[in-house]
This record gives sequence, C-alpha cells and structure tokens, in this order.
Amino acid sequence: MIRRWAVIALIGFIALTARYFVWPRLPRLPARVDAIVELAGPGDADRDRLAMRLAREHRAAYLVQSTLQADADTGRCLPEEPGVTVLCFHPEPDTTRGEAEAVRRLGAQYGWHSVVLVTTADHAWRARLRVTRCFPGEVYVATSHLPPIYWVRQIPYQWAASVKAVYLQQYC
Repeated sequence: MIRRWAVIALIGFIALTARYFVWPRLPRLPARVDAIVELAGPGDADRDRLAMRLAREHRAAYLVQSTLQADADTGRCLPEEPGVTVLCFHPEPDTTRGEAEAVRRLGAQYGWHSVVLVTTADHAWRARLRVTRCFPGEVYVATSHLPPIYWVRQIPYQWAASVKAVYLQQYC
C-alpha cells in the first residue's frame, strides 16, 4: 500500500514539475508591448539572443536587462538597437522579487502597460507570478533555451523558490 502511494506521489511530482517548470502554460506573445525585460539567471547567452531578437522585431520601445551592479552602474548591458531604448538595472534584493519591484518602478517611470519577460522555462511561471504581483499591466513571458547542465540544479531550486513565493511572500 505504501509503495503504491509513493509511486502515485512520484508521478504527481513529475507531472507538476513538467507542467510548471519544463512546459509552462504561458499566454501567447502579442505583436507589441511597452518593454522587453530580460531577467537574470542561468543560460544568459540564450536570454540575450532572444531579447535582442524581440527588439530587432520592434516588439517594444524599451529593452531592459537585469544585470550585475557594475554593469548597471556603467550602462553596459545589451547592445543598442535602432529605435529601441536600452536600459539596465541591478535588482535590490538580487532576486526575482527584486526584479519584479524594478519592473514596477520602471513601468511607473516610463508609463508601461505591458511587458514581455525573457527567461527560461523553469523560471517562467514564478517570474510571471512575481511580476504580476508588482506590475499592474499585462505580463507575458518568452522562454529561451536552458542548457541541459542546469536542469539538475534548477528544478529543485525552482520548487523551493516557488513554494516561498506562493506561501511565504505573497506580496510584491
């Protein structure tokens, strides 16, 4: 009997992991939003490429990157794109919650009503949850490739961080 429940629990865990962290259900990206916001994390080269592709497609007037403090201080982040304002920031705290708070501040400063977050699939659900708690506009997510080496670490991390976001930090 215990073994059967363990198998059922394992299958449930795998199904929830797949649903939220491997293939999250996300709203379809609109043709245009106010800002493209690249969040920090593993697989940043692929995030950069996706954010730049969206900017080259003129999907937004602003391209924003969460980056290291030294890069934010010097304005060194993503390359310039004609017709797109490039901004970078270092979140405080240096977490997804800090990034969500920065999106709120920047959105208020620049009058944004919609954003596309650029992140990886494992982070997409939680990033959208965090940002929708802070930013009053529409929040969409575009996911980039996460190198396989990161999956082993990211799945347990995302489970723990998601539990924290859902049960312990239910605010912006």
